[in-house]
Amino acid sequence: MNKNVLVLLPVSEKDKAILEESGPDCSFFYADRKQLTFDMVQKANIIIGNPPIDLVRASPNLEWLQLNSAGVGEYINEGVLREDVILTNASGAFGLAISECMLAFLLSIYKKLHLYRDNQAKALWKNEGKVKSVQDSVDLIGGLGDIGREFARRLKTLGAYTIGIRRKNPDKPDYVDELHFMDQLEALLPKADIVALSLPSTPSTYHVINRRTIGLMKKDAVLINVGRGTAIDTEALCDALEAGHLLGAALDVTDPEPLPAEHRLWKIKNVIITPHVTGGYSLDDIYNKILRIAARNLKAFLTGQEMESVVDKTAGY
Repeated sequence: MNKNVLVLLPVSEKDKAILEESGPDCSFFYADRKQLTFDMVQKANIIIGNPPIDLVRASPNLEWLQLNSAGVGEYINEGVLREDVILTNASGAFGLAISECMLAFLLSIYKKLHLYRDNQAKALWKNEGKVKSVQDSVDLIGGLGDIGREFARRLKTLGAYTIGIRRKNPDKPDYVDELHFMDQLEALLPKADIVALSLPSTPSTYHVINRRTIGLMKKDAVLINVGRGTAIDTEALCDALEAGHLLGAALDVTDPEPLPAEHRLWKIKNVIITPHVTGGYSLDDIYNKILRIAARNLKAFLTGQEMESVVDKTAGY
């Protein structure tokens, strides 16, 4: 089956061979964003990677778009892709990298490493006092996709009690002690020492952590967000942290994003902020998994087999 395949990943010759083996009768074109043109996108039947929205909008020949991200962003907005275009994401590629960062965030806050780093910059020899342990903590994990599951697995290994929240799947992994659905979030928040979010951006997840729900959390709870910044009301979080309600927060995503230089969140000492870098290609494992997801899906698409990580455009993930 001859198809025009546009690849926007930073591929090596070895990577090209992996993709081309999955589509031996296809015509492959490789480009980065600087080289990309409207005509290149518009003539593609298949795109592997995240093209600019303005270039892909209502593309007449596009049949399938394989994203290199787990989030789908504007690609599901009305008028961007035709209804019959298959959209797949890279869910399953990020669990290892992001869950390890989440664990690093948590341990940094629990052991006050962020404070000692600040002190180091000032050449200040100062004991910051008591620390906390992950062992015997109660951890609430919002979103049990690949990232949430991998984080739960690591917490369980360290002796935590894990509570997972997901939208609908009732299957409970062994390393999750309790499984609930999103409508139980408010009832579970008061129990949690750690609240970790890896939620997609949908109307139902917008500001799930807000002034009222933060008020339900323990005063010494830690909040971690690696999903989308819009899950948290940023101003409510700042108020709570400045008032001493919450031990700390670790955010790889913010709302707004990028976070403006003048925003007060930067100056709150018990916050760790990273600029949406826990995923991406920050770890080689991520890129390798994305490439192989794309290769498997390409073969499945061309042979009429079931594809993985197909996005429900109505649900948003």
